[in-house]
Amino acid sequence: MAAYALEAEGISKFFPGVKALNNVSLRVRSGTVHALMGENGAGKSTLMKCLIGIYRPDHGVIRVNGVPVNFQDTLDALRCGISMIHQELNLVPEMTVAENIWLGREPIKYGLVDHGKLHAITRVLLSKLNIRLAPDRLVGELSIAAQQMVEIAKAVSWNADVVIMDEPTSALTEGEVAHLFTIIRDLRAQGKAIIYISHKMDEIFAITDEVSIFRDGAWVGSDHTTRFTRQSLITQMVGRELTQLFPKFNNAIGEEVLTVRNLSRHAVFHDINFSVRRGEILGVAGLVGAGRSEVMESLFGMSAIDSGEILIDGVLTRIDSPSTAIDKGMAFLTEDRKKSGLFLVLSVLENMSIVNMAQYSSKVGFISHVQMAKDCMAQIQRLNIKTPTMDQIINNLSGGNQQKVLIARWLLAQPKILILDEPTRGIDVGAKAEIYRLISELANRGVAIIMISSELPEIIGMSDRVMVMHEGRITGILNKEQASQETIMSLASE
Repeated sequence: MAAYALEAEGISKFFPGVKALNNVSLRVRSGTVHALMGENGAGKSTLMKCLIGIYRPDHGVIRVNGVPVNFQDTLDALRCGISMIHQELNLVPEMTVAENIWLGREPIKYGLVDHGKLHAITRVLLSKLNIRLAPDRLVGELSIAAQQMVEIAKAVSWNADVVIMDEPTSALTEGEVAHLFTIIRDLRAQGKAIIYISHKMDEIFAITDEVSIFRDGAWVGSDHTTRFTRQSLITQMVGRELTQLFPKFNNAIGEEVLTVRNLSRHAVFHDINFSVRRGEILGVAGLVGAGRSEVMESLFGMSAIDSGEILIDGVLTRIDSPSTAIDKGMAFLTEDRKKSGLFLVLSVLENMSIVNMAQYSSKVGFISHVQMAKDCMAQIQRLNIKTPTMDQIINNLSGGNQQKVLIARWLLAQPKILILDEPTRGIDVGAKAEIYRLISELANRGVAIIMISSELPEIIGMSDRVMVMHEGRITGILNKEQASQETIMSLASE
């Protein structure tokens, strides 16, 4: 039997203007959970895409159970025993849970799909994984967390020897994460090899056996998880020590900029009352489904409210669209950057400047491309965005760098109210520190900031006050001294 379930040796991958992988190696043992760590843009996703057959490496060799392989596509990889749960969900919303799991492998009877057998084998699989979903439920009707569970079931259904999990807990609650860890331990006990990609340090130390670290497209090192400390892992990932993750300034908090009174939306949220002051960071905590994002989407004009008032600088304001919100000095970094933030086929420059085009347009309709490029380059340098040029198509950037481009977009707009919905989801610890520094700088300049986050250390470390929600209602607003993880979780689960 081969010593390793999966080996990648001397892998290099080049794109125009970018050396994504430079002679990297990875060895994963059967019956272990192997973490892959590194900043966004370190090459983790590119290597995984080489292992699953999406990309073909320019140099190097991949071995499965000691046998060299040369995948032509993802189906090749699946047939060789490698499956992957992608960070970006790859499900068909119009199809059922069962149809998504067995797509292309459906049981056939008399030339047609045998739906009875399809639902039966799906029930067996879901029961084995303790996932409580109906096989005939449409995936498009499910929450993001439930869809993630369908992805997990789909990957396991291939009975693969190697399962790659790319940020599998990004949309899961604490209970769902515990459930996933149970599934992972069961797979490990069956002798499966798990490659686990996450930026959440607690998860790495809780579930993994070994860690490999990548930086700037190169392999840095591998070792048993127990031989790392949190700080030594961060230092190897980013190449420097992060002495203060939450660089909160002593910003002066001024008068109320945004006041919300009795805001309601039928069956979504009720009687929402809060305010945010100039220079203040208001953290918004709560479990998945608490209504946090929905309140902010309504404030920004993305969804209509049924009743209530919104005041900006003390003036009653009607916000009926995002363009009205932008005109009133609001900006909104949405939770799902690909669905409602980015224009994936446009360049970094175009994505960054698209909200601010009026500033670059003359009275006769001409656009000052020189000033636009100058401003965008300044933001690329300020946020340390890793891109070969500002003309690079944004879909080619890593998730963390895409997030930085969105932040740069709103920095160029110079808002007085900035709403951030999960601003560091799927982002490595080095990029998180940079984004925290930017948020603090903006607050110090007098911007009123609302920050939704599911990470309690982030909420506590960055917020001046914390608003907690549960099932569409505010259950408490805490000042900095009152905000502890225990108090917040108690209010979030009332």
